[in-house]
Amino acid sequence: MAIFSLHLAGIRSLAGGINFGRTIYNCRPIGVDIFLIPVYPWAIVVTRILLVVSLPVLAGGITILLFDRNLNTTFFDPRGGGDAILYQHLFWFFGHPEVYVLILPGFGLISHILTQETRKIEPFGVFGIIIAIITIGYLGFFVWAHHIFTVGLDCDTRAYFTRATIVIAIPTGIKVFSWLSTLQGRKIKDLSGQGLYSLGFTFIFTLGGITGLILANASLDIALHDTYFVVGHFHYVLRIGAVFALLAGFSNYFALFTGIILNHSLIKIQFYIIFFGVNLTFGPIHFLGLRGIPRRYRDYPDTILIYNMASRVGSTIALVGAIVFILILWNAFIRLYPTLFFRRAPTHIDLIYRAPPIEHRFRQGPILFLIKNN
Repeated sequence: MAIFSLHLAGIRSLAGGINFGRTIYNCRPIGVDIFLIPVYPWAIVVTRILLVVSLPVLAGGITILLFDRNLNTTFFDPRGGGDAILYQHLFWFFGHPEVYVLILPGFGLISHILTQETRKIEPFGVFGIIIAIITIGYLGFFVWAHHIFTVGLDCDTRAYFTRATIVIAIPTGIKVFSWLSTLQGRKIKDLSGQGLYSLGFTFIFTLGGITGLILANASLDIALHDTYFVVGHFHYVLRIGAVFALLAGFSNYFALFTGIILNHSLIKIQFYIIFFGVNLTFGPIHFLGLRGIPRRYRDYPDTILIYNMASRVGSTIALVGAIVFILILWNAFIRLYPTLFFRRAPTHIDLIYRAPPIEHRFRQGPILFLIKNN
């Protein structure tokens, strides 16, 4: 039943990916070059390609697993001529693109929000950001085995996956520098809640990316595999990074979707609480991993008690931050302050109409006229 439910979830994601792709293609502005389409739709397009290509591989892998468990086949059983590592290859060929499925929409959201926060028409180096997102999606299919460096891969294979993984850092760095350049000239104290979350996402994702470069090296990964260093890495890039992007997008579009506003002074306070909490939680975990403390152990030596206590205090603070966010939402729905206008650049088409938008507002795709200066 668990395997069958995974099949259903895969079909759902596959259908959703196809739906998103066709919607963006059919509803794109008429008369606009494709590279003038905002970054967020580009991120969704690349995400849906990753889903459509990788999910059938997962479906094949779990179907073979179903056969091995119920029909006495031996695809993954060495006793019958199968290969146990084949399952890991099939799973991670899906699993690593799935990582980018989680984070690429966040990249698009952060690009969009930082552009709005700085009152600019587009983010700095928008063409480079789009190319970087496409490149990350493409390279994401060729690095899956860096998750299984310890299963006995030969030296040439490990060397290839090390190099391919390190190469992904280049387009990622391009995006980070573009975001920081977009923010140039903007004071941090003038940023709204979603602007602070976008800046926090940039900081945390950069730290997580640096630890990812360390783990990309096969020799270091074998030493650090299944230690707390890996836990710290993937929590920084995905757990905290994706959640910060989600909170930034939620804060940004809450007024547009509901027609009521959040208290952004409270959002800023809540950001600082949860930002401090998550860094205090997962920062010490990196040092535990460097000392060789393994994952999934319920006990630990007394010499690392201070790290354990720091993480415990940090997780409590992060939990308080999450509760504060829920209270801010409750406050917004209780007070019902209406959205009167948006303090954003009027170039963003999603903010042209009133909040919340009227259903079935667009009878056709918007037609944009671009004036070029000679």
